[in-house]
Amino acid sequence: MPRTITAFSNPLIKRVRSLREKKGRRLERLFLAEGLRILTEAREMGRVPNWVFYAPEGAAHPLVDALIAAVEGAGGEAIQTDRDILSKLSGKDNPQAVLGVFDEPATDLDLIDRGSADLWIVAQALRDPGNIGTILRTGDAVGAGGLILIDDCADPFSVEAVRASMGAIFTQKLATARWPDFLTWLRAGPGQLVATALDGAVDYQSPTYQTPSFLMVGNESQGLPADYAAAADLRVKIPMLGKADSLNAAVATAVAAYEIRNQWRRG
Repeated sequence: MPRTITAFSNPLIKRVRSLREKKGRRLERLFLAEGLRILTEAREMGRVPNWVFYAPEGAAHPLVDALIAAVEGAGGEAIQTDRDILSKLSGKDNPQAVLGVFDEPATDLDLIDRGSADLWIVAQALRDPGNIGTILRTGDAVGAGGLILIDDCADPFSVEAVRASMGAIFTQKLATARWPDFLTWLRAGPGQLVATALDGAVDYQSPTYQTPSFLMVGNESQGLPADYAAAADLRVKIPMLGKADSLNAAVATAVAAYEIRNQWRRG
């Protein structure tokens, strides 16, 4: 049966609150996800939190009942609390009524099965966790297999990234690697590396995309390093018809990914 915690000094509350910081997540190998929709999608994907915290006003919802049953059935714990505690845990003044604590999955590149999807997204040195979450969400929308983060990126398990992913953190495979390791892994099997770039690039609608395609985008302010782009099989650019010289990294990913997908749909 769920227990009730309403004290900020409770050791579990302090432990879970530490997960808002990268140091705490790295120490515990846990991360936070909030919102009934996201937690329900996680449950449907077979991912159940170790702890689920919920406010009394959300307890009557049948999806909350199903979530509590799944957590307790998997050996986890359901905890009823109040909005003040949920606000403290999530860092939001107006928190969602449900919050879960999940194990971080392994992000080894060797765990990626490239044959399980025809499209993968690769992002290099992204600094904005919101962009990472949005790219995960885009990957889910276009049927990509997952996201491979290259070099030093923002933490994909941060509260901001998980929130922006809208549940895609549970549907997309996630891997992290340094550039030399990624390139060695990529060239050990099939896969066309498609880089979004400016120099020596062709219009993104003109080439023929192969499967599997690995769509690579670069840092928000600097783009891809020149040697990374040069190592790609194909360099593409999205025309800029106004005064802006580039798109937001997540937007550019969505535009290019949908072009690849639509080309395959058209046959």
